[in-house]
Amino acid sequence: MGRLQSFDRTSVVQAARDLFWDKGFDAASLADLEEATGLKRSSIYHAFGSKRGLFDAAVEDYQGTVIRPRLRILTGPGIGRVSLLAYFDDLRWAVSALPEDSPRRGCLLVNCAAGLAGHDDLARQVVDGYRSELTDTLQDALRAAAVAAGDSGPDRAPERARTLASLGMSAMLLARVNAAESQALLDTATVQIRYWFPGSA
Repeated sequence: MGRLQSFDRTSVVQAARDLFWDKGFDAASLADLEEATGLKRSSIYHAFGSKRGLFDAAVEDYQGTVIRPRLRILTGPGIGRVSLLAYFDDLRWAVSALPEDSPRRGCLLVNCAAGLAGHDDLARQVVDGYRSELTDTLQDALRAAAVAAGDSGPDRAPERARTLASLGMSAMLLARVNAAESQALLDTATVQIRYWFPGSA
């Protein structure tokens, strides 16, 4: 009979998530993970199979608790110009509100793109899946904004979504090294949305 798990899995995964978010996969050592989670490495291996297994659990948690809730404003009925502006305002607030020593600066997946995903196919798929989900979600909101604005011209949503996704992902990468420039990129996204869809606010 296997040993019973005697720890709060969610707390452990989120502690590891913040460590990976701060240091990246490669730089987070097993000793760091032991200290962050309160588990011995034998328990980490028993519960998650490996350091990589714990990282995968951390990424899954990040997608469920950070990415998808943030994208929710761009889905469902009523999406359009206002929800696009709100999404980038929310990102800007996330960048400006965190102190410089917070482990949660930027985006875990964007940070991963600059490290592990460069030489790991599974990590690359996760990061590119995030990029694709973000771009598709932005496209839906952009199309809704165009309809509301009475724009019956060519479908510009794909190119505009790439522009906004690039600004957002670049801002999340820069949040770790230059918060002011990160916020400026997010401001650029909102200026661009207002240019495409003039309105009262």
